[in-house]
Amino acid sequence: MAMEVTQILLNAQSVDGSVRKHAEESLKQFQEQNLSAFLLSLSNELVSNEKPVDSRKLAGLVLKNALDAKEQHRKSELAQRWLSLDIAVKAQVKACLLQTLASPVPDARSTASQVIAKIAGIELPQKQWPELIGSLLSNIHQLQPHVKQATLETLGYLCEEVSPQVVDQDQVNKILTAVVQGMNASEGSSDVRLAATRALYNALGFAQANFSNDMERDYIMRVVCEATLSQEVKIRQSAFECLVAISSTYYDKLASYMQDIFTITAKAVKEDEEPVALQAIEFWSSICDEEIDILDEYGGDFTADSDIPCYYFIKQALPALVPMLLETLLKQEEDQDQDEGAWNLAMAGGTCLGLVARTVGDDIVPLVMPFIEENITRPNWRQREAATYAFGSILEGPSPDKLTPIVHVALSFMLTALMNDPNNHVKDTTAWTLGRIFEFLHGSTVETPIITPENCQQILTVLLQSMKDVPNVAEKACGALYFLAQGYEDVGAASPLSPFYQNIIEALLTVTRREDAGESRLRTAAYETLNEIVRCSTDETAPIVMQLVPVIMMELHQTLEAQKLSSDEREKQNELQGLLCGCLQVIIQKLGAAEATKYGFMQYTDQIMDLFLRVFACRNATVHEEAMLAIGALAYATGTNFLKYMQGFYPYLEMGLQNFEEYQVCAITVGVVGDLCRALEDKILPFCDGIMTQLLKDLSSNQLHRSVKPPIFSCFGDIALAIGENFEKYLIYAMPMLQSAAELSAHAVADDDDILEYTNQLRNGILEAYSGILQGFKSSPKTQLLMPYAYHILQFIDTLYSEKDMDDAVMKTAIGVLGDLADTLGSHVGPLINQSVSSKGFLEECLSSDDGLIKESADWAKLAISRAVSG
Repeated sequence: MAMEVTQILLNAQSVDGSVRKHAEESLKQFQEQNLSAFLLSLSNELVSNEKPVDSRKLAGLVLKNALDAKEQHRKSELAQRWLSLDIAVKAQVKACLLQTLASPVPDARSTASQVIAKIAGIELPQKQWPELIGSLLSNIHQLQPHVKQATLETLGYLCEEVSPQVVDQDQVNKILTAVVQGMNASEGSSDVRLAATRALYNALGFAQANFSNDMERDYIMRVVCEATLSQEVKIRQSAFECLVAISSTYYDKLASYMQDIFTITAKAVKEDEEPVALQAIEFWSSICDEEIDILDEYGGDFTADSDIPCYYFIKQALPALVPMLLETLLKQEEDQDQDEGAWNLAMAGGTCLGLVARTVGDDIVPLVMPFIEENITRPNWRQREAATYAFGSILEGPSPDKLTPIVHVALSFMLTALMNDPNNHVKDTTAWTLGRIFEFLHGSTVETPIITPENCQQILTVLLQSMKDVPNVAEKACGALYFLAQGYEDVGAASPLSPFYQNIIEALLTVTRREDAGESRLRTAAYETLNEIVRCSTDETAPIVMQLVPVIMMELHQTLEAQKLSSDEREKQNELQGLLCGCLQVIIQKLGAAEATKYGFMQYTDQIMDLFLRVFACRNATVHEEAMLAIGALAYATGTNFLKYMQGFYPYLEMGLQNFEEYQVCAITVGVVGDLCRALEDKILPFCDGIMTQLLKDLSSNQLHRSVKPPIFSCFGDIALAIGENFEKYLIYAMPMLQSAAELSAHAVADDDDILEYTNQLRNGILEAYSGILQGFKSSPKTQLLMPYAYHILQFIDTLYSEKDMDDAVMKTAIGVLGDLADTLGSHVGPLINQSVSSKGFLEECLSSDDGLIKESADWAKLAISRAVSG
């Protein structure tokens, strides 16, 4: 087989589909039958300079895929498989890979670099391959530039794969020295400089200690800044990428370099090629992000113990930074509005200007207004568009007091421009700016209304007219209407939109049926806006929403009737079905919630449910998500009447709970089980065996995405609340699972914010399960069945209290569970509660909380505990 590997690898890249398929199957078979021989023959292929480039490149790629995968469980499976191989086999593979770094063929070297890093990611945390970094560093002193370049590339990939804790500081220092030396202007080969600059980008996370040392930091910063002036565009771009990463990782160490950085970024934005200029702007956007986060977290109250003080770099740079960004707005591209993924200098500059406005607030307005006034009426479309974009960009951040007078003057000008400007770019940006005005300066929280009875009709006339314009302008007009409606969501009975309601709905339905509605996200925007219009309907306009039900049902019915579609048409059809199910969900929520419309709406529920079941029969994940959410809303609206649909719906519910691949569908289905429990109460009992079996299977699976597990625990609580003491037969399965998850989550080591957030979601799910179970058994003769678990529940709450890393949601649920425990088990649990830390310290902390909801739960818990203890 090894002799044939070259040919098989070449065949796997053949243009002939059957040859390719046969080769792929041979490779798969070889891998399954003899992994060691498979990996050895691939590494021999990669290292051999006599072999064709294409077979070597694919050999490396297949090797990499045998070691790594995107899915976490598959990734750890492959890592275990590698670790369990014979030491001699692994040594041989690794020797071939290191040897390939010296190959004269660039593709072979680059592929070997990636594979070495993947193996390092598996072995270094296990304290294996300790000699790797040393042997790579010894390559750096080679005279041949291509060996140096490949080695630096490998070090870069290695830093990307391995966590900083795994590499000791002495080795980190040596890696950084090698990388920074490779970046130096004195390095003759530009390939080496580029590889070194890219490696530094990945190695920055390892450099905490080095950035805390003034001399070392100065040296690194000097080399990076020099690299931004290199002759090679790729090196300049990569050096600016390093500066962007430094700005977020080491914000607090930047003060002494900011003047120089401003000079080099300004030069790049003005004179350099676009990829470099974009990164130079990104540096300032990144500084804004840091300062916005710091100001949000501390609300401007800096004390000596603030983790990172705000250095107000943006405020200091403002007089020079704003003119630089305004200049970029004039560098638009002709067709940028048609291209959804477009990103250019003007867009980057506008985005950065928006972040600057959020960072400094009112101070930006006087710096931008002269530019707007000077350019807004110019004959050149670029100037009019840039002025409009500048205005739209600064609407979030400054206070309404500062902006409202300006917007009052600008509004009628903008409406005229949207109708009459001859240029599409200008109209597109004008509609977007109107949307921003309505999003940030309109609504019940704004004191001085921008929209008055006098101008409301004019605004709507213009927006509805613009919805007939070209797709990109119409899409922005829909967006503006969305925010206009959202501002009226909580006005109560008299909405200024009511007189125009019928026209708005008809205009939006017309947009959804446009031939070109597939362009510029137009159809999606129209449905999103229609949903918002439904949400803000009042009693007065409810009959119009009721008339919408059969219309949307008919449209959904038509999508289900379509036969023999091409794959492209099928995709469009699926998207439309998803949008229609989403629209029905909003209508169901609106009409089902109000007494005035609920009865009238019920005449449609049988047909709606029938349509949803037909949607499930078409296999498509996105549509299933939307249909599931809509069914959750229908169950909530129909209450116990939903029982008649359960027989037909249950198979699809079970299918959703089994859908590990499309885990969002699984998560939403778990949520729908909760909706069904609240709607059907104990009538859900006949279906609980199947549901509980599936939920327990989901929890035991290592294939299911971890984000679905917290809602599953909450779902136990929903089921227990619905069926009360009938939950008894599930206790022996559910409680041990809850206990082991509770122990894990109480002592979780939260290395970063994401892990801490997930841990708190898990804790909250477990506590919600306990709460539902305790409340479900309350005043039942079987409450004693819960007594054996009381000690563990208290221990869990005590541990959470002592760990001190709960968020507010967990705190509220935890103090609630303490109350539930006392309330349900009464005097039986009194002595246990008395011994627990949480009954005193934690309760006190919650009673004095600023959060009203936590305090309310704590007041109730205090009452329940005092009854249990004195009882």
